[in-house]
Amino acid sequence: MKMLTIITALTTAALLSGCSATKVIEQARGIELVNTKPDSEKCEFVGEIVGSQGNWATGDLTSNKNLVIGARNELRNEAYKLDANIVYILDMKNTNAYGSLGTTNTTAVGKAYKCES
Repeated sequence: MKMLTIITALTTAALLSGCSATKVIEQARGIELVNTKPDSEKCEFVGEIVGSQGNWATGDLTSNKNLVIGARNELRNEAYKLDANIVYILDMKNTNAYGSLGTTNTTAVGKAYKCES
């Protein structure tokens, strides 16, 4: 019975607090997200990246704001792994799971670039 009480308490806490946005790696904070393609004379393409936040289980517990911020933070984290300093965002999509209360996932697709300062 004690285990059931613990599980109930943890579940209640998770429901009340919701889910926070994916954290950005400290070194990735300065990576800029842009909506226009960087200058190919000053920037080198280093890879295509994807950032995503939320799923069928956590999406309804996560605010729309945290879904977007989490997806963007994951883009920065992925760009950092490629030693990029600019991400050209190609697309952002919001989806919802069947029977959900609203948006359950935000996914961002981008191209990572290493640009001269």
